[in-house]
Amino acid sequence: MAGSTEPEPGPEVERVVEALELLLRPPASPGEPGPETALRPETLRSNAAELEERLRQALGWAELRGLRHTVLARAPALAAGAAGEAEPGWAAACGLLALLLCLKERLCSLAKVAPAARGAGPEAAPPLAADTLSVAQGQAVGRALRAALGLGLVPYLPPGVGQRPGPPAASPVPPAARGVRLHAVTTALTELAQHPALGGPLLARHLGLLLAGLSLLGHGPTAHCQGVSEAERARCREALRHVLDRVYQPLAVRELLVLQGRPKQSPPSPGEETKAALAPAPGWLRRLCGQLLSERLMRPNGVQAVVRGIMEGTGAGGAGAEAAAVDWRKCDAVAKILASCPQQCLSLEDYYYLVCPQILDLLHIQDKLTALQFQRVATTTLLTMVRGHPQLAEQHLLQPLLAPLLRCSETAELSEDDLTAGTVLATEAELSSCVEDVLKVYVVGNDSSSLLLGSLHSVLGVVFSLYSFAKQNVSHLRSPCQEILLWFLEKSERETSLSVLEGLVGLSSSVPALHPRCRFRVGSEGGATIAVEDTISDEDEALYQKVSWEQCRVENLVELLSHCQKSGLAGDFFIHCLKALTRVAVEDEVASESAAVPEGSLLELEQDHARQGRKLLVLQVVATLCESVSDTVFTDITQVEELVAAMLQRACLSPARGPGAAVEAQTLAMAMGLVAAMLGGAVQLQSGDFAVLKRLVPLLEELSRTYPEPLTQELATDLRIAICTHGAVAPSTVGTAADSVLGKKPLVGAQSRAGIPGGAPSTGGARAPSQHSRSSTSAPRERSEEQRVSHEPGAVGPAPCAQEGLQELLVSAYDPQPPSRAAALRHLAKLITQRDPEALQLQEKLLQVFLENVQHDDAFVYLSAIQGVALLSSEYPEQILPVLLARYECPVQGPEDTMATVTRMKLGEVLMRVTQALGDMVVKHREPLVRAFLRGARATDSSLRASSLSNLGELCQRLGFQLGSIIQEVTSCLTAIAKRDPEAEVRRAAVHVVVLLLRGLSDKATEVLRDVLRDLYRLLKHVVMAEPDGATVLHAQLALEELDTVMRRVLFPPQTLEKKIVVLP
Repeated sequence: MAGSTEPEPGPEVERVVEALELLLRPPASPGEPGPETALRPETLRSNAAELEERLRQALGWAELRGLRHTVLARAPALAAGAAGEAEPGWAAACGLLALLLCLKERLCSLAKVAPAARGAGPEAAPPLAADTLSVAQGQAVGRALRAALGLGLVPYLPPGVGQRPGPPAASPVPPAARGVRLHAVTTALTELAQHPALGGPLLARHLGLLLAGLSLLGHGPTAHCQGVSEAERARCREALRHVLDRVYQPLAVRELLVLQGRPKQSPPSPGEETKAALAPAPGWLRRLCGQLLSERLMRPNGVQAVVRGIMEGTGAGGAGAEAAAVDWRKCDAVAKILASCPQQCLSLEDYYYLVCPQILDLLHIQDKLTALQFQRVATTTLLTMVRGHPQLAEQHLLQPLLAPLLRCSETAELSEDDLTAGTVLATEAELSSCVEDVLKVYVVGNDSSSLLLGSLHSVLGVVFSLYSFAKQNVSHLRSPCQEILLWFLEKSERETSLSVLEGLVGLSSSVPALHPRCRFRVGSEGGATIAVEDTISDEDEALYQKVSWEQCRVENLVELLSHCQKSGLAGDFFIHCLKALTRVAVEDEVASESAAVPEGSLLELEQDHARQGRKLLVLQVVATLCESVSDTVFTDITQVEELVAAMLQRACLSPARGPGAAVEAQTLAMAMGLVAAMLGGAVQLQSGDFAVLKRLVPLLEELSRTYPEPLTQELATDLRIAICTHGAVAPSTVGTAADSVLGKKPLVGAQSRAGIPGGAPSTGGARAPSQHSRSSTSAPRERSEEQRVSHEPGAVGPAPCAQEGLQELLVSAYDPQPPSRAAALRHLAKLITQRDPEALQLQEKLLQVFLENVQHDDAFVYLSAIQGVALLSSEYPEQILPVLLARYECPVQGPEDTMATVTRMKLGEVLMRVTQALGDMVVKHREPLVRAFLRGARATDSSLRASSLSNLGELCQRLGFQLGSIIQEVTSCLTAIAKRDPEAEVRRAAVHVVVLLLRGLSDKATEVLRDVLRDLYRLLKHVVMAEPDGATVLHAQLALEELDTVMRRVLFPPQTLEKKIVVLP
């Protein structure tokens, strides 16, 4: 058999190891134990004599004697040292090295022999190689190597080379013999390092000493290398390179750093003052180690080797890795090393070209124990390079980092091949890695330099589009994209942030958006991919996609701004949009004046079309901000002043005329009432605040001269006087306007027993604009007089006040102004919450008021009405719920089908709020609620069908998915809709209800859905195979995965080990 030849004749490995142990045997005297006495000169001399005696006379030692003679013949310096008795330490070192070389020769001859088989069968362990050392033999070899280095190499190293603690030991050996002995030991060690069994422990534990010896012989001063020829020194230099290239590179880096030592000017680290002083490394050794370290860095994967070599000693890869990550000084030191171009590199650009890709790779380390350190080093290095050489850093670091995002930007130059439909421009792995890297470098690094902000600005549009896509789907990219956007908005200048927000929402082109041909797709791992799609040929579909995208973009931007309220950015953007709305109004006025000219070029028509589109978008943004952002959007008096200034400026430029006059007057009244409230004591104003409010004086003066309404002119004059006098002179109109905003009714002297809070908006404040519309100039004086009388003690009794207040609220619920109506509805809802007895006696009247206001077009009004109906129904479910169900189930007929459909959807929202308020008591009304929503799912309007199915799914969650006997009806309805409904959104809603059922029931699905589980499974498979809508297919796939998980747990329950103890009688 090949490789199974007999080994060459020679001593056994056990015999060589026995000789090594004999040479290092401690004295037999019990009074001298320990490793210190084991290497005394007399002990070494006696052990060497005994070994020579055995080699000459003992049986079985002849082969070792011959092999030893052959080895010493090749190394005359070792032979001479082993034969000398004057220096027992040097003789013992030479003897140990000779025996180790004999062991190497014997192991090499045994390596040619094939290992013997160890039994048959697949379970048999693989045979060991013939040259494998046992554990005991390996320990003996380790002791021999340690002794050989301590006796034969360390004494001949000069101070500072090898970093030996303590003062240098005086050597009696003349300088001429030191170089020869050092060369003999390093040559033997280099030869031993070539064998795996011997080189492993040597290079792992004693690499530093070996490198020190080779460096001294190859590159040291001539005074330390006397007796060594130039050819031998060249071989030492070659051996040094070979050893460094062969070993684990982080280990080589660490040992070279130890050899290099601390710079002369650096003070000792804290805690190191008490340690033994180390002799400083000589200059030639520091330069050599620096050169060798630079070569390690310039090799492939050299950056990671350098980082590991420096950081692994601090706990990386072990239990102390987390604590080591906190040591930012060490991470910064490594970053400075990596950011500095070594002298061996030809040019700085070549160094960046070689090193920068490796620095970016440090961000992708998967090992959790070392990832934190490597990411900190990579981030700090990148930031250091950006500050030091911005242009090179942008070219070699930032652009490759942002490449997947830049590739999909509208400013990217894509070839015709890249624009082919179906081409994937960014895979899921690339996009996820890019977003995570941007988060680590920009957000975690937290360096707001202009270069970093500028580079991130170029991809903000793509990041925002990805954020919007992730908001619509289940994706792990939502949170990092949000943090990136918020970080940029926080760190940029306020003007830049406002400009970026305008670009993100589409009001300007300051931010490069996603390429118009690129679309996001759902990834298989929860991420996203970017692919090229064909342009939509259907104009209606293209318009629908555009409008839907604009609406989604606005909503997501407002959601993003909800996290920026404390910084004041949300308030500033709101004011910015109001100013833009004022400019749009002025442009419309100019355009309306020039519209009388019938002639107009195509360019002018396009400009008018773009202006109208911008106007609609501004209105949409302002409306969404008003609905979504809370009342804490303004953080200081300056923002409030800017808000009021924007409203006053708009009133000055375009006074309220035409069909929108009532809304304009209401807006102006709110602005001026806000100023009056601040002057009336709602806010503690300082002298600096009055300086801010004085900016309103020119606008108020112009308003008092140009506005057509006399009451508004008078109020503007009075406000100007109050501001200029710092509130010392406050006419009565200012107090009246303040009361209208703060909710104090001028005709009611005390709060009613219903407990209407004084800070809430009331009907008196809500009807202030209608009072302003009167032409009589004496009205404000009369109202102020009435207010003065009403504040006198005992003017009006509490009981008539409460009755009058309730009747006034009922009347205000039909006010033509939406703010007044909404305020009254919310007051009535507050009375129901507080269980006011007079209000509860009129429950039928209140229900009628709320239901009539549900049909109102204004969102603030009908949402307030919905809240009131829900509160009333939660108090009297037996009386109110049947009425709501009857109205919800009524069929849509007649010319007002659309209005009735919208009303039914609003009633569905009311029913959902009622079920939420009822809690566990909703089970009592389960069947009528489910029946109502099933009837709604058969409506002619697709929106109503989808809304009913959505309500059905939410109701199932409220019921804990315990549907009882009606489960068959529900599943039959869902199956029919998912298969045959012509609208995709309705089919999507039906499949979503199935997903909710399976996810909510979990392990109980096989029990509750026992009779319909097969039908649901077939339905989901049909949807996956035949459904054209992608979102519906995704819902069905999620449902199948949930069903698969449930069935696996049922069929293969987890094995649990239980120990039962039974007590026998």
